[in-house]
Amino acid sequence: MKIYNLLDKKKEKLIKQYIVDNKDSLYRFAYSYTRNQNDALDIVHDAICKALTNKDSLKSEDKIKPWIYQIISNCAIDYMRKNNKYTEMTDEIQNDSMVGFDEYENFDLQRAMQLLPEKYKRVIILRYFEDMKISEITEVLGENESTIKTRLYTGLSKLKIELTKIEEV
Repeated sequence: MKIYNLLDKKKEKLIKQYIVDNKDSLYRFAYSYTRNQNDALDIVHDAICKALTNKDSLKSEDKIKPWIYQIISNCAIDYMRKNNKYTEMTDEIQNDSMVGFDEYENFDLQRAMQLLPEKYKRVIILRYFEDMKISEITEVLGENESTIKTRLYTGLSKLKIELTKIEEV
C-alpha cells in the first residue's frame, strides 16, 4: 500500500510540475477553442482538477503532454456545449487588448487562422504552436495518424490560400 501511495504522489507531483512549467501553453490551447480569456481560464481550471483527480489514467510519464492536452480539449468541448459557446471570433474579441500574449506576432497569420475550419486549425495549432509530434496529436484528438496528416496538409494548403488572399487586399 505504501508503494502505491509513493507512486501516486510521484505522479501527482509530475503533473503539477508539468502544469506549472507549461501554464502559458495550456492557456493558449484552451483559448484557441473559446477566444475568450475568462472561458479559457475556466477550462484550464477544470482540466487541472480533472487531471489531478484522474491521475491514475496517466499510463506513462512520457505521455503527460498529450494526456493533459486531451483533457483540456475535452474540457473545452464540454464547456462550449454546456454554455452554448461557439468559436466564432467577433471584432470585439479580436481587438481586445487584454489578451496580449494570445495574439500571434503576425496579424495576417492570425486573421488567416481564424478563417480556417476548426478541425484544421486545431491540428495546426498543436503541431506548430504547441510543437507536438503527429503521434501526440493523434492521442490528443483521438484520431488516427493518417487523418491527422491529411488535416495538417489540407489545413496548411487552406492557410496558404487565405494568406495569399489577405496579402492581395
